Order: sequence, then structure tokens, then C-alpha cells
Amino acid sequence: MIPQHASALLISDLHLTPSMPLTAQRFFDFCEKDGPKAEAVFILGDLFEYWVGDDASSHSPFQQEVRRAIANLSTKCKTYYMHGNRDFLIGHDFLQKTGMTLLEDPSTIEIASQKYVLSHGDALCTADIGYQVFRGWVRKPWIQKLFLHLPLAWRRSIAQHLRNNSHVQYQNYKRSAVAKIKTNVTLEACAEALKDQNGDRLIHGHTHLPAHHQENLRGQEWQRWVLSDWDLDHPDAVLPRASALSIDHNGVRYLDLIKA
Repeated sequence: MIPQHASALLISDLHLTPSMPLTAQRFFDFCEKDGPKAEAVFILGDLFEYWVGDDASSHSPFQQEVRRAIANLSTKCKTYYMHGNRDFLIGHDFLQKTGMTLLEDPSTIEIASQKYVLSHGDALCTADIGYQVFRGWVRKPWIQKLFLHLPLAWRRSIAQHLRNNSHVQYQNYKRSAVAKIKTNVTLEACAEALKDQNGDRLIHGHTHLPAHHQENLRGQEWQRWVLSDWDLDHPDAVLPRASALSIDHNGVRYLDLIKA
């Protein structure tokens, strides 16, 4: 049975971390004020900048504060979560304590009598072959089990190393037209995901390129909405960003959470 709701708010790519307090505070406000206005909230991955295991959250006051905020939100509306590329190790313990329901990637939902296919989005970036190979390995259960058995300090060190590499790649991406194409979703991957899910409306995050697209490939047509990332802490480097996709009987629209 697919999730069915009359209204929903969808967010992704918040990359929450103690070093971004303004972004974190906006999420806490969202959980308290904005989220409960909808019947359901869907978080499509990369809620955290990184996640090295549910056991690590007991050593992090910040992650515990996020957990409490989501748990409070879950008492007011139905909350769903989909793994991202930064926090795919979020497990049963954290989900249970927050009250969130885990969704597979991709998943089909129904909001206001319309069906939508949800994905974090990284699996749709099939032009980036190197990343897809890496993704395939780190999603293997036995690899994850080995990683989660490492000492916590080792796991954090590995996560920091991957974050640094990701930052360098992102800077290269902003300067290179070829890299921008390589790290974006492909029409072929979107078409395949929608065909598998028997859908024609796709919502995803990951690329940090919020927009509404009308697309087609070899006679297959669909709509695609890309969710915004959130960043209210680096005004010198990027414009402040924080939005949600709102869906109800009036249709689909972007909700600016900076002005809200």
C-alpha cells in the first residue's frame, strides 16, 4: 500500500551540522511551525552532513536535538525518510526514536489523488560512472556492517575525508560545464525509474538545482521537480537557500522558507 495523504511538504539536502546553526534553527522552526500544517512531511535524504552510525548520536548533543525536533513533528503529522548519499547509514534505532517511516529509493506516493515518484536523486546521476561504482559498494550490507564495527573515531575520520573530497569535487563542478552535466541526473535514468514505478511525476533532491521540468525521451513524457538544498550560514559564498515543495489539492508549488 503506497502512502496516501491529502497534503504534504517535501524537503531534502539540509546537510545539518553544528557548524551551520542558522540552517539548523530554520529546520527546528520548520518542525515546530511549518511541517504540522501538512498531513505528511517527506525528507528525501541528506538530512545530516554525514552519519557514521546510530550509536554516534548518543555522543552528539546536536544530533539528539535534531532527533527530538523530528520526534515532536511526528506527533503532529506523518513523517517519512529516504536515505541520501550523506546519511544512508541512518538505521532502525534513529528512525524508531524519531517516529519516521523509511521509504525505499525510489518510492511511489499519492498526494491529493495524484501519484509521484520520489528519489533522493544520486542514483539518477548515471553519467558519473565513478560515483555509481562507489555508491554500489558502500550500499552493500556487508560493507556497512564492517564500517559500523570500526571505532567511532575512525568512522568520523573517514567521513571527514570523504566530506573534504566532496567539497573539492563540488568546487570543480561549479567551474566546469562538463562536470555539471556529469553530476546531474540523466534523462535515461529518470525515464527508467518512472517506467519501473509506472509514473509520470518525479521529485528528487541531491543536485541542488531546484526547478520544475517538463521532459520527454523516446515518446515517454514526465514532469520533474528538484528540491532545494538549505544553506543560511554562508551569505558570502551563496545566496541563502531554504525551501520546501508543497503539494495539496491546489497543486504543486515551491514554498520559500526564508521568508516564511
